[in-house]
Amino acid sequence: MAKTKSVYVCSQCGADSPKWVGKCPACGAWNTYVEEIVRTEPAARRAAAAISRSDPRPQLLRDITAEEEVRIDMHDAELNRVLGGGLVRGSLVLVGGEPGIGKSTLVLQTVLRLTDLHTLYVSGEESARQLKMRADRLSSDGAEGMAHCHVYCETHLEQILAHADRLRPDLMIIDSIQTMYTEAAESSPGSVTQVRECSAAILKFAKETGTPVLMIGHINKEGSLAGPKVLEHIVDTVLQFEGDRQYMYRILRSIKNRFGSTAELGIYEMRQGGLREVDNPSELLLTQNHEGLSGVAIAAAVEGARPFLIETQSLVSSAVYATPQRSATGFDLRRMNMLLAVLEKRAGFKLIQKDVFLNIAGGLRVSDPAIDLPVISAVLSSSIDLSIDRGTCLAGEVGLSGEIRPVHRIEQRIREAAKLGFRRIIVPQMKGLESVSDLIELHQVRKVEEAFRLLFG
Repeated sequence: MAKTKSVYVCSQCGADSPKWVGKCPACGAWNTYVEEIVRTEPAARRAAAAISRSDPRPQLLRDITAEEEVRIDMHDAELNRVLGGGLVRGSLVLVGGEPGIGKSTLVLQTVLRLTDLHTLYVSGEESARQLKMRADRLSSDGAEGMAHCHVYCETHLEQILAHADRLRPDLMIIDSIQTMYTEAAESSPGSVTQVRECSAAILKFAKETGTPVLMIGHINKEGSLAGPKVLEHIVDTVLQFEGDRQYMYRILRSIKNRFGSTAELGIYEMRQGGLREVDNPSELLLTQNHEGLSGVAIAAAVEGARPFLIETQSLVSSAVYATPQRSATGFDLRRMNMLLAVLEKRAGFKLIQKDVFLNIAGGLRVSDPAIDLPVISAVLSSSIDLSIDRGTCLAGEVGLSGEIRPVHRIEQRIREAAKLGFRRIIVPQMKGLESVSDLIELHQVRKVEEAFRLLFG
């Protein structure tokens, strides 16, 4: 007979302990251990189960035939790009994001477009009526997109897999993994044990039947995916859906992808009728006319493999309190403080008694080091109250000694700027830019002082 026992499991990394501890010895998190009831099988039963598996014998690597993965077209250019060209059959994809950011909307409107596939949508959070109301709002072709989608509102995993085995859908949706529970574990739904066991069972079903599964997951207050860290190791692909709910733009990032690159991202615009793909984000992010306004610099950035132009906005004012304020939205605050120190030490501009506020327009969060030069240019523009020419954009990483360091994909940045009608671009000193020198007025600089002379004279 199976025996039950009580253990304490870390909700962050999944490490277990026979007693409660305040700090996890594996990941270092505090107050993350929760009590779980686990069932252990006798050793003889586990050995018999291991022997009965029909696992193939070990093979030489040279004898294994590799075939190209068959991918499913999702009829969504942004989603196909992030997935690496489409959804691979038999893969398990985890989509995470904040509550209300649009995860279910993205998945449901994608399902409604797949009129050539039979889909099983399993919802543990919403009723069938709620899903029908959302589908009516998202579907533009009436009942055509709903004729191939089966809806099943259930949280019992064994019943879900039984219906899925009977229907054999071409695609299965799990919304969400935190609401599912299995009889193999006696803890409550959403616990570490339940999430781990349910994910492993769904992965086994996907691999044995070749059915691709899109699984929606919650995130915790730190912004990472809720549940044990082993959840991200189990799945084949982890997609992070992020963005500020006060803005209309959403970004879909690939954190892990066994069938493609993690350097891609997709950009969407939230509208009343659902999410719209943004083919050219630069045109939408540069809609405002800032002619004659100081504190604005245009950055030629690259996120993943996509170049686009964004506005960096800065405001420098006299400090009211003894300690100046430093605030950054969409940019790393620690890196901004480093750039301000470089600006003061190498360029001679005193900002020690100034409040500095920085904002990346459009609600985006950018980590590209090439926007260092636009950031300090916007700060200096606001400090001396001189505007930067509207037809000028910048790209370059700033070092601690004040030098402008080369950045990757510089030719793509230059071509994107020329396509949008910019007349001049300031980039680091690099070789091999002769092919794009005729597209735009190209200025290559080595230090921040040279860039400032080009911008402000």
